[in-house]
Amino acid sequence: MKPESFLPEDYQPAEDEPFMNERQVEYFRRKLLAWKAEILEDNRETIEGLQEGARNIPDVTDRASEETDRAIELRTRDRQRKLVSKIDAALRRIDEGEYGYCEVTGEPISLKRLDARPIATMSLEAQERHERREKVHRDD
Repeated sequence: MKPESFLPEDYQPAEDEPFMNERQVEYFRRKLLAWKAEILEDNRETIEGLQEGARNIPDVTDRASEETDRAIELRTRDRQRKLVSKIDAALRRIDEGEYGYCEVTGEPISLKRLDARPIATMSLEAQERHERREKVHRDD
């Protein structure tokens, strides 16, 4: 049976079903692929907009304002490029059967956390410990 045929459109992963069963895996795969497609479409539109917007503006203030807008847009796109690589990594974890499990403890990551942040690699507790250690080392 193909995954597409057993996943209803309104499906939501539930705690009372086996963790990372076929339906949950397919749900998160689709969520990640849709997110990636949305980002790539936004990037395509931005590139087209930047190419169209490359014009000679005589007023120095207007030109500076436009260049600032372009710089912000490019920084946003760079963050999104990094996000796409994290989405790709999550899709690889799905293919390898490792998706949904904390890379630190090996314990399942909560479905709520995965639904909110499908690229999560750590359980909430492991993430909090990691951030506390980072903060302590940053303060040194």
